[in-house]
Amino acid sequence: MKTMAEIERRLDDVVLGRGATASHQELLDLGEQVLAHWVRAKSLQPTEEPHEGFRLLALHRQGAQKDPSFNACRETCRELVFHYNLVIAQHEDEEPAAKTMQMMALVANHLVLFVGGKMVEAGLGDFCCSAKPLHQDHNLPAEISNA
Repeated sequence: MKTMAEIERRLDDVVLGRGATASHQELLDLGEQVLAHWVRAKSLQPTEEPHEGFRLLALHRQGAQKDPSFNACRETCRELVFHYNLVIAQHEDEEPAAKTMQMMALVANHLVLFVGGKMVEAGLGDFCCSAKPLHQDHNLPAEISNA
């Protein structure tokens, strides 16, 4: 599993088009890894079981227990699943639509920014989660940036 910093750098490369591309499966997997980090930060063992067919949604449910502000990313998780399903619904011989893949990358990036910020600032989710300086490696406690 990648660290939060590695996931954020990977998604930055994909979103900013730095010669990097990602498959729909990789983007979903990165979302799962982000939520697994959150669950571990709460001293829990991340579930392997799906909810509504997706581990990502099960990890969100697990991570939101006793933390109502974590529900702020519920729709982000559902949107990531939605875009994944759009790609899956295409014929196998078709390339996924560039706009669908770009949106999926942006949604995954939003998820890593929210969760990474929440690990630093517990109240995040009560306002905006897109404050990029909050997510720089030097602001993360050692146990989070090396997780």
